[in-house]
Amino acid sequence: MIFAAALLAILVTMGLALVRALLGPTVYDRILAVNMFGTKTVLLIAVLGFFTGRPEFLDIALVYALINFIGTIAVLKFLRYGDLGKASGKESEI
Repeated sequence: MIFAAALLAILVTMGLALVRALLGPTVYDRILAVNMFGTKTVLLIAVLGFFTGRPEFLDIALVYALINFIGTIAVLKFLRYGDLGKASGKESEI
């Protein structure tokens, strides 16, 4: 019963994050909402794996968390520099 309530609470917060991602006044609000949605997805996968008795879902949740983090950093770097290939700081020419 508690796990069902946890799943429901996670789904509600995912819905709220989705609303913020669609209605966010700035692009940074939208990025934060998408990052929060990804974090809630990791929690959903972990709770679902515990609820069904499948511990291998935790591995999937960890991989998804890493993808979510790297994706968020890539989007923020693209917004700041306009290019994903540009190194931060001075570039040395070879």
